[in-house]
Amino acid sequence: MTGTDRDRTYERRQGRTTGEPLLDAHVVVERETFRLELELRIDAGEVVALLGPNGAGKTTALRALAGLHPLTAGHVTLGGHDLDRPAGRVWTPPELRSIGVVFQDYLLFPHLNALDNIAFGPRRHGVERRQARAQAAAWLGRIGLSEYARRKPRQLSGGQAQRVALARALAVDPSLLLLDEPLAALDARTRLDTRANLHRHLAEHPGATLLVTHDPLDALVLADRLVILENGRVVQVGDAATVTAQPRTDYVARLVGLNLYRGRAEGLTVVVGSDLALAVADRLDGDAFVAFPPSAVALHRSRPDGSPRNTWPATVTGVQRHGDNLRIGLDGPIVVAADVTPAGAAALDLVIGQRVWAAVKAAETRAYPATPDMG
Repeated sequence: MTGTDRDRTYERRQGRTTGEPLLDAHVVVERETFRLELELRIDAGEVVALLGPNGAGKTTALRALAGLHPLTAGHVTLGGHDLDRPAGRVWTPPELRSIGVVFQDYLLFPHLNALDNIAFGPRRHGVERRQARAQAAAWLGRIGLSEYARRKPRQLSGGQAQRVALARALAVDPSLLLLDEPLAALDARTRLDTRANLHRHLAEHPGATLLVTHDPLDALVLADRLVILENGRVVQVGDAATVTAQPRTDYVARLVGLNLYRGRAEGLTVVVGSDLALAVADRLDGDAFVAFPPSAVALHRSRPDGSPRNTWPATVTGVQRHGDNLRIGLDGPIVVAADVTPAGAAALDLVIGQRVWAAVKAAETRAYPATPDMG
């Protein structure tokens, strides 16, 4: 994308909040012991990532939006038109919805070549065969695969198949693009290159986009806004900076690599866990969260003297390789993850069962109110 294209995309996305959202959905799906309830609004040109652990309801939400799973209640409204509203007995078949879907396994037609896979969508919408193939050829050019037009899916690499699946979804000019773990099947190197290409195509897409993923990096790179789903309900919504700086559940904290605790604040102190008083840098009163990265936790053989104001005894419960460091699991008044160098771990003789002292400086903490953040 050129600098001018980026400027246009930025301007379009900055101005998109003035009207009604392109997608306005209240998705309620009940099945046996599981209930999904998700309110979702996405503007034209906006990319929203739906994140959550396995079983949170992410794929169920995507299938409900696509018309592949019936709503129990609620509604799906796209461009001001109801596609699904059980209370009004409104339901639109998947093939009549202005929605493009890229499934995790891409689901390209094995008997069709790349060109005809992409042409399938326009043909399904009534476009004459020659024109549909011309549109498909243009999309192959846009995704850099013109020379692969006659190849069948089995002759394509994972990254190439992903691009063909994306082009097939976009060739029908959908108002809503749904992506279900679109990079999950790729190896690390292919994933890096494909993520960059996907970012460019999503920035150019004028419709709304919902990206379902469990990978925080995919979400942070590709999405404008994150919606975190756990156990069928939304637990946090915000842009990447807000979510990574102020996680509100243990899952989100692990996702962004922070230790997180909920407690009671009074001034510059927050009491967490089994009555551990942590000195913090942010003055608060009432229910509060405290977060700090594993790298902020220093470990000592004996209780340290000097600057750290937060110290407590702990027991080593786990030692794992984590990048260039070791991730140390600790139990005590709070459960903590600490990152130390291999040399540091050796010097401290950090083995499971070892007793140590943990320390965190107040300046290394983030404290913020524990009020719901669904905006």
